[in-house]
Amino acid sequence: MARVKVNLTLDAEVAAAARALGLNMSRLAETAISEAAKAERNRLWRAENRAAIRAYAEEVAREGLPLAQYRSF
Repeated sequence: MARVKVNLTLDAEVAAAARALGLNMSRLAETAISEAAKAERNRLWRAENRAAIRAYAEEVAREGLPLAQYRSF
């Protein structure tokens, strides 16, 4: 994956603490942004598919799980 430079503004105390601990702020920011993007994509997907999810849950409540008769646990 290609890397790009971006400007990021942090609280001075947060940056100082990270430096003092030898933390890689770029990698930490990248991980946090990646996780936030994943969470937002999931939230949007759930919102877009809310009706289908609700319909499936109602079907399962009414009829039980598909293939439940074959479960061994």
